[in-house]
Amino acid sequence: MSFFKNTTPPSWVKEAIFYQIFPDRFAKSDRYHGPGQYDPWGTPPTTQNICGGNLRGIEEHLDYIADLGCNAIYFCPLFKSNSNHRYHTYDYYKIDPILGTEEDFDNLIKACHKKHIRMILDGVFNHCSRGFFEFNSLLEQGPESPYKDWFIVDSYPVCAYDKTPNYRCWWNLPALPKFNTNNPEVREMLFSVAEYWTKKGIDGWRLDVPNEIDDDSFWREFRTRVKKINSDAYIVGEIWDPPARWLQGDQFDGVMNYPLRRRLIDFLLRDFPKNNEAFCDFLNACFPADSFGVSMNLIGSHDTRRIASQNHINSDILKLIWTILFFLPGCPNVYYGDELALEGGQDPDNRRCFPWDNLKTIEKTSFSLFFKKLLKMRRSEIILQKGSFEAIPCEEGFLLKRQLKKDFMVLRVFTPKIGGPDSFTLTKNDHNY
Repeated sequence: MSFFKNTTPPSWVKEAIFYQIFPDRFAKSDRYHGPGQYDPWGTPPTTQNICGGNLRGIEEHLDYIADLGCNAIYFCPLFKSNSNHRYHTYDYYKIDPILGTEEDFDNLIKACHKKHIRMILDGVFNHCSRGFFEFNSLLEQGPESPYKDWFIVDSYPVCAYDKTPNYRCWWNLPALPKFNTNNPEVREMLFSVAEYWTKKGIDGWRLDVPNEIDDDSFWREFRTRVKKINSDAYIVGEIWDPPARWLQGDQFDGVMNYPLRRRLIDFLLRDFPKNNEAFCDFLNACFPADSFGVSMNLIGSHDTRRIASQNHINSDILKLIWTILFFLPGCPNVYYGDELALEGGQDPDNRRCFPWDNLKTIEKTSFSLFFKKLLKMRRSEIILQKGSFEAIPCEEGFLLKRQLKKDFMVLRVFTPKIGGPDSFTLTKNDHNY
């Protein structure tokens, strides 16, 4: 499948560096305390515990994000939910009261935009929570429920708490009933949710498991409805597999580039002996069209082991992998704490609280200082935002080249030296950077 090139992705995205926030664990303001009891800040994460991060805490730390060099924020879900990660939505029109109020949200939008920070929300539209009103109607009224066709039920009565659910769920998890998106009422509800929050002033959507809604017409209409309100909105899909289908110009502007993440980690940490030519072929194939130029490149997220906790990692490899990421076309995504080499295993350990108490000490480490220089370079060099790209295998490694008119930058990686301090060089117009 070829890529649709007659599309115009939002121009601001090529200049964006995203900062991804898991709201319960980023920052907690003493000016707000929602319902319930919270674990002390820094408590090791579990699948259930709440540490009390909130919207006011995020607003109070926007200067930190801006000073780091990030100019866009991707928020994990904010809507009313019965889980700490909030992918179990039960009210799409309400901010979770543990996080704050709708006024707090409105103030956060204003504060972000005042500091020239874009913000996109996480849209979980494939499934909902068992606490969703319409699903509860189905549980109580069975086939007499006016919402029986909002879900895909195999038999009655609906058993929401048995080990084997008799209705369609995401990954067969009873807590996450899947919407019947063939139902016009369901489609209209979901599109209306997207319109509601877009009208509030957000700058786009990150779409959770959009491939599970296996219907191009759904996402075409979603795009049309969102772009009608904000033609500059960024729509990015969580796609883990080859994404050509979604990047035809009529669905998503970009994808979360998980294939790139996998290949980078495999090549730098696990692929011995190194196949430089194959790696360059992959990179050249990875960025053939404008949609990839605005895809979200990432090293980690709330769904993956922290890069600082990968096997065989060290500070020199961390510096190299982030240098490559910031050198590539697309918009980099920094998962909160990655700028400090925050550690964490698989979910939920990758969702630790941000270490505010130790920040001044950690910021002085070699890696953290290097990371800030990378962000500054990415923000200041138009070549890295809009230049052409080419990966070239060469003796003892490979070159990555970005060029814009007569200016060019080259990142040279010496693969036999990966893991040491002299594994790469960076030049601009043949002068050391």
